[in-house]
Amino acid sequence: MTKAGFVQLLHAEWTKFRTVQAWTVGMVAAALMVVIVALLAGVSGDQSGSPAVPVGPGGEPVTDSFYFVHQPLAGDGSITVSVSALTTSIATGPADLRPGTVPWAKAGLIIKDGTRQGSAYAAIMVTGSHGVRMQDSYVNDTAGPASARWLRLDRSGDAVTGHASTDGTHWTKVGTVHGFASTVEAGVFVTSPPSVEGMGTVPTVATAVFGDLRLQGGRLGGHWAGDQVGPKSSTFAGYPRNTSGSAVESDGGLTVTGAGDIAPAVRGTLGSGGTTREILTGTFAALIAVIVLGTQFITTEYRDDLIHVTLAASPRRSRVLVAKAIVLGGVTFVAGLAGAVIAVPLGERLARANGVYLFPAEPWVQLRVELGTAALLATTAILALAVGAMFRRGAGAVTTVVAAIVLPYLLVAQIPFLPAGVSDWLTRVTPAAAFAVQQTLVPYHQVASVYTPYNDYYPLAPWAGLAVLAGYAVVSLAAAAVVLRRRDA
Repeated sequence: MTKAGFVQLLHAEWTKFRTVQAWTVGMVAAALMVVIVALLAGVSGDQSGSPAVPVGPGGEPVTDSFYFVHQPLAGDGSITVSVSALTTSIATGPADLRPGTVPWAKAGLIIKDGTRQGSAYAAIMVTGSHGVRMQDSYVNDTAGPASARWLRLDRSGDAVTGHASTDGTHWTKVGTVHGFASTVEAGVFVTSPPSVEGMGTVPTVATAVFGDLRLQGGRLGGHWAGDQVGPKSSTFAGYPRNTSGSAVESDGGLTVTGAGDIAPAVRGTLGSGGTTREILTGTFAALIAVIVLGTQFITTEYRDDLIHVTLAASPRRSRVLVAKAIVLGGVTFVAGLAGAVIAVPLGERLARANGVYLFPAEPWVQLRVELGTAALLATTAILALAVGAMFRRGAGAVTTVVAAIVLPYLLVAQIPFLPAGVSDWLTRVTPAAAFAVQQTLVPYHQVASVYTPYNDYYPLAPWAGLAVLAGYAVVSLAAAAVVLRRRDA
């Protein structure tokens, strides 16, 4: 068949699709499902009474809750301290604690642009299991000497440099951060994030013993003050019941107790936070619609005994399947893209108007989600077409494709207590891996959380997940071509 002949074949398949009113209406309905569910999601989550989410210097949502012993520092200066002990406890019941390791519990020095949540900071710290770290801007994390117990922050102009030492004499530079105001708050801090237990988290609390605290240079504020940064309620600040932040001086040292975290916010630390993927929940309904349409695009010809007419007009079976796949995939992509492009901004606007916090996504990420959603629907339709060609019966084909894509998606997206290993496997090797293309959240190594598909964290990168589905579609299409050539000769 010549190139012109294949173009004619494409035109013939397009004519078949557009002249069957039920298929055209079904494709429009699939796009509308994405939009309608997005609108329902936007208006169904009134959270106007929820506390405001702190925003970091880069506009990202953050967790900024810790106990801070501080005083103002104007101009250049330095602050030095030794950390002789860091102990942590984990809640085991309403009022019970047990000793335990909290890997990202932190105790050390911090220079911060005031005590407002989300303000810029630079901190050097001892951690529960990750040695000395220097962190800044909530998302940056740099490793220092693992065994060091002396810490120092030097302020010069708008720069803050962190050092660590094992003996208080020989110092190792860890990092430098720029961009601070002329007057900052400087001091020691303690924080202890929730501990991951199974598929959830429980509160923890940390206590650190500091010695040799010295703040030198600049124009000092005159005295140390102890404050809880963030929510003043112990419960909302992340403390186990019957505990709270405190600072006590004894034997020339300072014992500080704290909880919470200074870090980027992740799903789990913001229990009420929503995502773009949730706005696009209607993709699930649209997916079933395009699966039905994809199978009908080929099984209808078997049912009405028209397949032989099609094959007589184009004897090369593989070209017939490719033409059908191009037409079906193209139409589905356009419909899915239209639905996603309308659904995302409308759904997000309604959600925010109703007080629902949504994790922000960069414009290019939002575009990737919209294009990826369209590609997800189009590739699924092609897979359904291939399975329909092999089965020749709509019911069996639809059941098979639904079981391969929709069932794994329901398991990982709707069951919070599904073991992480099972979720990971399902979203790596089944066609449901393609839903990774809708993820907008980023996991952070310095934040312990439940990073599973239920919380919108997928094990594969967005396009890698879509490639898994595309692989199934290509293999199925090749198998369908072989079956069509042997069975319908």
